[in-house]
Amino acid sequence: MNDGLLALQQRLQHVFSDSKLLVRATTHRSFSADHNERLEFLGDSVLNLSVAGMLYTRLKDLPEGDLSRVRANMVKQDTLHQLAVGLDLPSVLRLGEGEARSGGQKRPSILADALEAVIGAVYLDAGYGAAEALVQRLFKAVEINPQMQAIGKDPKTELQEWLQGRKMKVPAYRVVSTLGAAHRQTFDVECEIVELGQTERGIGGSRRAGEQAAAAAMLVKLNLKPSP
Repeated sequence: MNDGLLALQQRLQHVFSDSKLLVRATTHRSFSADHNERLEFLGDSVLNLSVAGMLYTRLKDLPEGDLSRVRANMVKQDTLHQLAVGLDLPSVLRLGEGEARSGGQKRPSILADALEAVIGAVYLDAGYGAAEALVQRLFKAVEINPQMQAIGKDPKTELQEWLQGRKMKVPAYRVVSTLGAAHRQTFDVECEIVELGQTERGIGGSRRAGEQAAAAAMLVKLNLKPSP
């Protein structure tokens, strides 16, 4: 493990038993086949559960739909990007030459995904308690209050709230394919609502953007939004 990753452990306040996990978490797919996307997938779930627990405890009187909206605002790309910069993740990211030349170390989607991968790595290294503690430390300075519910909804949040209001399960998202060179990839994502037997696809420059595009397409299909 190089000096940069040793310093990152200090900022995370977590020393890895398996240092390979942290190396993988900070490796973009443009650099190596042993990259961080599976850890990102895992970390996304750990992050959402950890933030949900924080909100359940701190916002005791807020109903489910509003809790979902506050959480969506807390785990959105902009917030994760800022937290990643605060950890100085750009300095330790391993990127392919083309991605590095195109400014990948500063790209919000790459940094947000890397932060989720780090959370996933901590979970695998030391369990949920350690990962939850990391999330709580990261979000200590992030304001949590009911007024966050007034912030505009993104398509994923809007679709989720519509389904929850009808006692249906949240949508399932999966990456169908990735297109283009490693430093200029687009993600083709499918959104599925099992109970309605409906699927829609969306394409974006990151997994997150693809999910939002797929959710937006589903809103249109369900006649909840006009066609763009």
